[in-house]
Amino acid sequence: MAMIDEPLYPIAVLIDELKNEDIQLRLNSIRKLCTIASALGEERTRKELIPFLSENNDDDDEVLLAMAEELGVFIPYVGGVEYANVLLPPLETLCIVEETCVRDKAVDSLCRIGAQMREQDLVESFIPMLKRLTAGEWFTARVSSCGLFHIAYPSAPEVVKTELRIIYCQLCQDDMPMVRRSAATNLGKFSATVEATHLKVDVMSMFNVLTQDDQDSVRLLAVEGCAALGKLLEPQDCVAHILPVIVSFSQDKSWRVRYMVANQLYELCEAVGPEPSRSDLVPAYVRLLRDNEAEVRIAAAGKVTKFCRILNSELAIQNILPCVKELSTDSSQHVRSALASVIMGMAPILGKDATIEKLLPIFLSLLKDEFPDVRLNIISKLDQVNQVIGIDLLSQSLLPAIVELAEDKHWRVRLAIIEYIPLLASQLGVGFFDDKLGALCMQWLKDKVYSIREAAANNVKRLAEEFGPEWAMQHIVPQVLDMISDPQYLYRMTILQAISLLAPVLGKEITCSMLLPVVINASKDRVPNIKFNVAKVLQSIIPIVDQSVVEKTIRPCLVELSEDPDVDVRFFATQALQSSDQLTMMSS
Repeated sequence: MAMIDEPLYPIAVLIDELKNEDIQLRLNSIRKLCTIASALGEERTRKELIPFLSENNDDDDEVLLAMAEELGVFIPYVGGVEYANVLLPPLETLCIVEETCVRDKAVDSLCRIGAQMREQDLVESFIPMLKRLTAGEWFTARVSSCGLFHIAYPSAPEVVKTELRIIYCQLCQDDMPMVRRSAATNLGKFSATVEATHLKVDVMSMFNVLTQDDQDSVRLLAVEGCAALGKLLEPQDCVAHILPVIVSFSQDKSWRVRYMVANQLYELCEAVGPEPSRSDLVPAYVRLLRDNEAEVRIAAAGKVTKFCRILNSELAIQNILPCVKELSTDSSQHVRSALASVIMGMAPILGKDATIEKLLPIFLSLLKDEFPDVRLNIISKLDQVNQVIGIDLLSQSLLPAIVELAEDKHWRVRLAIIEYIPLLASQLGVGFFDDKLGALCMQWLKDKVYSIREAAANNVKRLAEEFGPEWAMQHIVPQVLDMISDPQYLYRMTILQAISLLAPVLGKEITCSMLLPVVINASKDRVPNIKFNVAKVLQSIIPIVDQSVVEKTIRPCLVELSEDPDVDVRFFATQALQSSDQLTMMSS
């Protein structure tokens, strides 16, 4: 049998594996290209491996995607930056394939390699490759080429730069919509590399072509170019060239284009500046807030606070607030939800008087919305209003709605209220809290939903931290401990959890006198789940109390539980005993 030539072995194996019908085997081979290249060495990688990959005609997209990704980090394996150009042919081939994700990854890898290439190599190898792609018979090559101009252009000689600008303009007018879309997507990156003298003429002519395209998918991508170009142009040029396009797009016949304008409006305002925004973009924004399509209204409503920041309070009250009031009763629940998520942020912009007079009624109507997400979004941002109008007025206006929401049929709404209670309590003060919200906090401990009961136990702990152990002894501990005898074992488990959380806050004296006896008594419960939770609670109490209490009270109970018929009870009791032993050893 003939001996295998050892130096050729890696390539031979790779060829066999890439011809195998098993896709996973081919994929694994491609993913170890770096290992193979290391074994071959830099010269053989350039002369054997890279040419082989250039000719590889695997038809599986996953394999090609992996190859495009691997080649992007291959410069060290071919001998460094001076040989980077040898990586261009296989990636050029991948830029032409039908699968979009493969082409995108090949373009990414080419950009990464091109950014490291020497200027001479860019001129001699990268730019000719780019030209071949732009002249490609298949539209896929031309689509890929649009993402490479920003790498090639800065290093090109003046004559070639002119040629590249002309070619890009032709791509913006290509017969295939996919090519024009790619040109629109990459125009911002290309524009950032073009000299200021050519920006106003050549690039703006490309931009104008794209904004007038008959395909809405091209025009909506041109909207993104508005913000990118606006940052490159002088303010006066931006107002002259970009602002009319934005206003026109806000009335575009395609709702997708109007949606993109609504989504990008704040960035577009930043590009044109505050004064033109106030004079020209306010009417456009009002139109978007009242658009026929719900998707456009959703996007516009979500930007209402950001847009109002550009305006003064008077303009916001005159122009935007009427629209906000209309949107608060919009037929689409998603519009109302988008509005609710940002409307609270308008309070600092409008000021105290306008918030009380204009916004509070809208808050209250949204707090009573039939859609739970709307109520949820309002609740989570209440603190923004409190900072403006003060807690007294907030409590008078909103507390009845909050109390109602505390019993909401949707558990996520109840959960949001619970999480807001400690903040509300600290702002309202002890007296007001005791009168209005104390009973609710106890009620949540017996909720039917576990997440609510868990949050309620945490809530009790946070309230004890806020108002102190003495207040907790009067208003929380007695009521919590009374529930340990509830017939429903799930509620008894919640009380054990609450005790575990309260003990570190209340300190060892209250823990020993009030909490520990209740826990010890619960160890006699008939339900194994209660008993193993007792063991876990006792383990958490051990570090809090004195060693004498551990020896006299806690350990005997744990020893008894460690002999329980139930395996889980024995496990947690043994774990607690081991924890006790470790603490004893550390303290001695």
